[in-house]
Amino acid sequence: MRSNDEMKLGLYLVQTGYHEGAWRDPSAPPNGGIDIDHYVHLAALAEGAAFHFVFFADTPSVVERDNASIARAGRNDGFEPITLLSALSSRTQNIGLVATATTTYQQPYHLARMLASLDHLSRGRAAWNIVTSGFKSEAPNFGYKELPDHDTRYARAREFVEVVKGLWDSWEDGAFIRDKQSGIFADTSKLHLLNHRGDYLSVRGPLNTARPPQGYPVLVQAGASEAGIAFASELGEVVFTAEPSLENGKRYYATLKDKARALGREDDQVLVMPGIVPIVGRTKQEALEKLQRLQSYTHIDLQIETADRWLGFVTDLHSINLDSLVPAALPQTNLIQSRQKVLLDLAARQKFTWRQLIRFISDSKGHLIVVGTPDEIANAMVDTFDERAADGFNVLPATVPGGLRDFVELVVPELRRRGKFRSRYSGRTLRENLGLKRPINRFTQTDVSGRP
Repeated sequence: MRSNDEMKLGLYLVQTGYHEGAWRDPSAPPNGGIDIDHYVHLAALAEGAAFHFVFFADTPSVVERDNASIARAGRNDGFEPITLLSALSSRTQNIGLVATATTTYQQPYHLARMLASLDHLSRGRAAWNIVTSGFKSEAPNFGYKELPDHDTRYARAREFVEVVKGLWDSWEDGAFIRDKQSGIFADTSKLHLLNHRGDYLSVRGPLNTARPPQGYPVLVQAGASEAGIAFASELGEVVFTAEPSLENGKRYYATLKDKARALGREDDQVLVMPGIVPIVGRTKQEALEKLQRLQSYTHIDLQIETADRWLGFVTDLHSINLDSLVPAALPQTNLIQSRQKVLLDLAARQKFTWRQLIRFISDSKGHLIVVGTPDEIANAMVDTFDERAADGFNVLPATVPGGLRDFVELVVPELRRRGKFRSRYSGRTLRENLGLKRPINRFTQTDVSGRP
């Protein structure tokens, strides 16, 4: 059961907006990706509206395959997530900070230390978006010829997360007593070696950082393939999904909650937060004109490159008749399998041609996109929430700061009027604000805090 009837909201931070054409919008700062003041402004808008967190995605590579597409893409001059969020931790007070980091190419000791540091810097507001890497362009950056296969990536990820959690448990709460009189800085009876040896990783420990204020930073996950759902049901505390269909969203929500419940987890400790791309206008026509303007900024070659990527690089859309219908199936990809399925399911329901699907992917990457008035956008969010297809949303403004400001000033008040979103922060840490329990240290017999 839900602990209350208010949805959770996150802000998906992106350089100039989620739409591929956003960087060309006159109101968008063209150097937004490397402008800390730009991100501070976005975080301030979200924090002023009592959003639960900001979410920073990441791919450690240039994903476009040719110079023509690279030249037109506005994504390749951004910050590394933990670096950026560490800076934002000193410029914010309440909002959570979600950093994306891959388990495929990172080392668990490094990542455990960085995320623990972020949790301390922010006084308990850090979260880790766990990804397994979904683009083959990443592999050569880390000395590999190919991306490991899908199931291997998830098997390593499961072991990786358990190692990181074990490292965060190296020191029990209160282990650092810092007693000047006795000269004892740390109580070593509360120190524990991990000594992990597994199929993919070997890590001794201990971590040379105190246990994070939240016990563990909040664990966020975004997979929706069969392996991804199993992973999320076991380990995810916030699950970020892409699903434009209400009925499919309800099925996903029920499946995930059932699987988590079968593992002994409580429903309100696994929060499903799909993405939504809101394009807000004071009239429907104004909203449509905003979308059309963004579409006019996006070259067809970049649209095709983006669609090829999110479909898993299993087609060559430059050689396809774009006015033909999208087939019901494509070859399975080793990349982001769940997104390919979402997009093909949508194309089948809507009887899309390739041209229509390519445009949809450019606009939303497969997320729910709502173009309309504040009331229409609030209706879509409340329906999705009330129908048990979401516990909240990761908001992906098509442009920033303008699209975010429109959402905060026009949609958030409407959600509050309906009693669906809070007006202030209720807790000190991100876990407290999300209603998530602080995890017990595996080496401690009894939970010393027990606070949700």
